[in-house]
Amino acid sequence: MSLQSQLEQLKEESLEKITASDNLGSLNDLRVNLLGKKGPITEVLRGMKDLSNEERPKVGSFANIIKNQLQQSIDEKKVLLEQKKLQEEIAAESIDITLPGKKITAGTSHILTQVMEEIEDVFIGMGYQIIEGREVESDHYNFERMNLPKDHPARDMQDTFYISEDILVRTHTSPVQARTMEQHDFSKGALKMISPGKVFRRDTDDATHSHQFHQIEGLVVDKGITMADLKGTLEAVMKKMFGENRSIRLRPSYFPFTEPSVEVDVSCFKCGGKGCNVCKYTGWIEILGAGMVHPKVLAMSGIDPDVYTGFAFGLGPDRVAMLRYGVNDIRNFYLNDVRFLGQFQTKE
Repeated sequence: MSLQSQLEQLKEESLEKITASDNLGSLNDLRVNLLGKKGPITEVLRGMKDLSNEERPKVGSFANIIKNQLQQSIDEKKVLLEQKKLQEEIAAESIDITLPGKKITAGTSHILTQVMEEIEDVFIGMGYQIIEGREVESDHYNFERMNLPKDHPARDMQDTFYISEDILVRTHTSPVQARTMEQHDFSKGALKMISPGKVFRRDTDDATHSHQFHQIEGLVVDKGITMADLKGTLEAVMKKMFGENRSIRLRPSYFPFTEPSVEVDVSCFKCGGKGCNVCKYTGWIEILGAGMVHPKVLAMSGIDPDVYTGFAFGLGPDRVAMLRYGVNDIRNFYLNDVRFLGQFQTKE
């Protein structure tokens, strides 16, 4: 039998085997056996050494045609088997599209973000600017511009984290006020601003204290600003945050950057001032500190304290959230426990 006849017979037998293959694994084994270096076609072609010079290229060309035909047949069969396998997988993993889909839980703003945005909305409605500043500050702006020179004993109340001798993470958002005051053009009107953001102090973490917390400080500077303006502003804010029946009281206090300074209490929103565990049976809840801007603070910002006066205040959104929602441990706000945070859905 001639080599061409042997190759033709091998082709027919191979095509039958390819057609009979019923899975991708057996088809791949067949491809390797047929077309590999040790396959039957190679074995047949070893007899070419006995052919004449005229017959040898004809047989070689015919062998290449046979190889190409077999490869094409294998490729076509592979496509069919892959489609068959896919159909089997789809049938095995079929999904009833009439079933209701799984509800995707939507995220929500953190409760502290919600409270801060609510406070910001109140002040925006009163004509205030929202100005944010850097969290890493210089000692000059964080302390000295707030009437806290080096070695001032009041610095102990705000002992903080220093990056270098003169650079620290801010202990309050007051530096934003100092930077804004020195840039403000009073010919365009009064300065009315709040500065929200994170602040850092070297406090021991417990149920009511954290080394990191949030603060919103406010500042108004203009001609003729008085303590009455401060009280009226804060009373309006407290009514918005805790209810229209709330009232406030001012108690003398001390802050280096305000003079006179006051602690501000709001009448208890739980008992209405009768006394309960929330207000420690006093009828009042301490909510923030405030006062008239110290003349030295104005002067250091290039503002004439004989012409301009102002008031400043600082409140903690963390404390507001704790009081409003009965949270007894400030650390819950920062543990990222969705069981806790999921209780506070964003208001429409």
